[in-house]
Amino acid sequence: MTVRVMLISPAMNAGLREARFAGDAALDASGVRAARLAAPHVPDADRAVHGPSERCLRTAEALGLRSTEEPALQDWELGRWSGARLDEVSAREPEGVAAWLADPSAAPHGGESLLALCARAGAWLDSLSGEGRVQAVTEPSLVRAAVVHALALPPQAFWRLDVAPLALTELTGRSGRWNLRVGRPLAGGPGERAADRGAP
Repeated sequence: MTVRVMLISPAMNAGLREARFAGDAALDASGVRAARLAAPHVPDADRAVHGPSERCLRTAEALGLRSTEEPALQDWELGRWSGARLDEVSAREPEGVAAWLADPSAAPHGGESLLALCARAGAWLDSLSGEGRVQAVTEPSLVRAAVVHALALPPQAFWRLDVAPLALTELTGRSGRWNLRVGRPLAGGPGERAADRGAP
């Protein structure tokens, strides 16, 4: 059975604004407002889940979703770098950051490697067989890793994928055969409504 997985990135918060590694800052006021405005445009689903972070939970609430926590959607575990800004870590551990960016198996921070993150996202995605339509409010890192897995991209493609706050990324298919629908914002334009009805 074909599964439609709707990955929704969380609304803006201080951590995203300051380019911090992971961390779990709450949504700021503008993020809450943006999520509430996007709520009417979230496609229907049979089941909704959210990552364990505060920002994913609060985004799901602001979107009006009745979601349950999904531990597999935990943000990328970045060990001692978690909560720090990229420029801080780059100044303190330039060789570690260089290795992390160049080698998908490297984990100089003491957490998960990129390969481990992609494997975790892929295992969750492939477990959804027979689920119908699934909404998942999850971290940008998980969205990127899921796309890498679904399209069988080389791990380094992860660094070339950008995920904006409150962006909707859709994957349809099943384990071993996924299609990606790109470029769909959570906004109420006529093109979106036509696409929801299945128009070409």
